[in-house]
Amino acid sequence: MDPFNLGRSSVVLVGGALLLGAVGGCSKAPSGPPPVADVQVVPVEQRDVPIIHEWVGTLDGFVNAQIRAQVSGYLVKQDYREGEPVKKGDVLFEIDPRPFEAALSQANGVLAQARAQLGKAELDVARDTPLASEKAVSQEELDDAVQARLAAQAQVQSAQAGVDQAQLSLSFTRVVSPIDGIAGLISAQIGDLVGPTTGALTTVSEVDPIKAIFPVSEQAYLDRVIAANFAGTTDAFTSKIEYDLILSDGSAYPKKGRFFAVDNQVNGNTGTLQVVAVFPNPSGLLRAGQYAKVRTVVSVEKGALVVPQRALTELQGSYQLATVDASNHAHILTVKTGGQVGSDVIVESGLHPGDRVVADGIQKIVDGAEVHPVPFEAAEPTK
Repeated sequence: MDPFNLGRSSVVLVGGALLLGAVGGCSKAPSGPPPVADVQVVPVEQRDVPIIHEWVGTLDGFVNAQIRAQVSGYLVKQDYREGEPVKKGDVLFEIDPRPFEAALSQANGVLAQARAQLGKAELDVARDTPLASEKAVSQEELDDAVQARLAAQAQVQSAQAGVDQAQLSLSFTRVVSPIDGIAGLISAQIGDLVGPTTGALTTVSEVDPIKAIFPVSEQAYLDRVIAANFAGTTDAFTSKIEYDLILSDGSAYPKKGRFFAVDNQVNGNTGTLQVVAVFPNPSGLLRAGQYAKVRTVVSVEKGALVVPQRALTELQGSYQLATVDASNHAHILTVKTGGQVGSDVIVESGLHPGDRVVADGIQKIVDGAEVHPVPFEAAEPTK
């Protein structure tokens, strides 16, 4: 055996052993503790909170007058601009008046004939009365003259009624607005034959004030009635309640509304009652048919505990959040929530004033784990 080769083999074996030992030592190095998660916390705030309810409503004219032709005839003129304000008594349409002028002339002629007959009958009675007392004419002839006068008086009254009716029909050829409001689009064309059975020519809506109609659940209605009874009043929806209107673009209408009426029955299909609030609308910004949200403060919850909505996590119908104790350990809690106030939520049970709640980073938390709390920084509103 070559002693030089043996020496080289020993060196190789020793070097390999040392290398394997180094590799084995690296793979078995102990791991350090898990990093402490940074979480944003916010203290539980206690304050008086107004409870706001919101409904989706539909705007409607305070009065919506359907403008119809009351006599039959051809439409010859439109006297208003569609979509523009009109006043009570303004002429909106004109129907061909000539047939009605002719009818009025005819009725005046019949009246003139009736008056002539009455004049003759009165002369006959005036002449026969002294003659009958002198036996120059019979009593029967005088009675006939008196009855003829009565008949002539009735004919005059009938003819006068005919004249009044003809004048009324002629006045109906000028279709006028019965209210102040905004006139809608015309549903007929000039030259069309219109009449009482042809439908509305247009609609005039009174929009100052304007109605906001919104559905209130039966339970909410009962809650209001019960609360009113406890307060010693039977008026569950009083005129003192103020409403806010949120338009479809998210902007708030600047004028407050007030309660106007509540429907007399519950809708069997939806389980709701229709409630009406009215809003001033002097500028005409609001129009019938618009959709808007109606808000009002229904009560004030004293000393409520509120947390940011983002701090809550829904799990199988319940809500959870995380708190951080004095030793900076996190705890997952199930809480009972109440109403929502803007971006905050009322917590009815499970928390105490001053508790630190994790507002951001709850996904990184394990119950009982140590965390590094930092103050919550709310996002600035988008400009």
